[in-house]
Amino acid sequence: MVSRVQRGAIAEWFWTIDRGLLAAFVVLMGIGFMLSFAASPAVAERLGYDSFHFVRRHALFIVPSLIVMVGLSFCSPRMIRRLAVIILVGSLLMMVAALFFGTANNGSRRWIVLFGFSIQPSEFLKPAFAVVCAWLFAEHQRYPDIPGNLFAGMLFIISAVLLIAQPDFGQTVLLSIVWGGIFFMAGMSWIWILGLGGAGVAGLLAAYTWLPHVTSRIDRFLTGEGDNMQVELAAKAIQNGGLFGLGPGEGVFKRRLPDSHTDFVFSVAAEEFGILFCLFIVGIYAFIVLRGLTHAYRERDDFARFAVAGLVLQIGMQSVINIGVALQLMPAKGMTLPLISAGGSSMIATCIGAGFILALTRHRPEKRARQDHFYEPGRSRGVAAE
Repeated sequence: MVSRVQRGAIAEWFWTIDRGLLAAFVVLMGIGFMLSFAASPAVAERLGYDSFHFVRRHALFIVPSLIVMVGLSFCSPRMIRRLAVIILVGSLLMMVAALFFGTANNGSRRWIVLFGFSIQPSEFLKPAFAVVCAWLFAEHQRYPDIPGNLFAGMLFIISAVLLIAQPDFGQTVLLSIVWGGIFFMAGMSWIWILGLGGAGVAGLLAAYTWLPHVTSRIDRFLTGEGDNMQVELAAKAIQNGGLFGLGPGEGVFKRRLPDSHTDFVFSVAAEEFGILFCLFIVGIYAFIVLRGLTHAYRERDDFARFAVAGLVLQIGMQSVINIGVALQLMPAKGMTLPLISAGGSSMIATCIGAGFILALTRHRPEKRARQDHFYEPGRSRGVAAE
């Protein structure tokens, strides 16, 4: 146990970090590793690998992911901003390169090979995008002459265009929700709300009209006709598990699910461990979102407030989309369950976002001093003492 009287960097980190959030992230990673034993052997055998090929890959990415998350949690808000800008620029450049030199998969170009590793740049774009947009909106709040809102809007358009060009409509929707959520916190007017809402509806209609894969998925969701094999098997797996599941390794439908270790790992969890276990997983995601929003509500610094809210909104909405697809509540979309699904890019990128959250929610002395300055007795909220 780390003593409170110690003054080293580790001791200071331990007593200033949000240990509840840290534990929630680690527990999700542990659940993901456990479920890799249940979900991936059948997929590996079907692809001609040995049974524990994806289990070893999952374990291989857990270590660097933990190092990245804990390492980033030591950073100051200024360092977080700088790192986010670097990651954002690198991700955008790699997304452009992927369109020309990336690996084609099912008609899309989302992956690029660097130094022998396959990387999905859009995964790393997401946490950096939330932090940089939060910074731009905060700067506009602090200095109205700085066109931070305009720059944030331009950044959103560039990112969305690159995602649609891949094409990756699901990530575009997720990025839109995060950007809109941060903009709303930054004081979006009703005119903007109505205008962006109309633009969102128009974008959905345009995607349905001109993007064949979007049309196909929405039609299959609405009519139930066509190739719905994966979502139907996923739903049957959830029903087959009942409240308590069939037991570890006893799942049946996972053997026929091509993406049981990634997009449909929630269904495997339901079949083998039951609905109650799945509710426990949902509860952890809910805890992360609510805890993060609580920090954001109490935070006096605009940048930290916007960034934390945007990052937890991103994790929460991605989990909602993944689980919603498994429950047949949404059209099929290839989106991982954060920190649980197999996938190196997804896990490391999510841990980058988790590290940003942990860093921005730490109880720093300068933060407490600033809050005491704002909350002197007899002063109204948000008004500094003279």
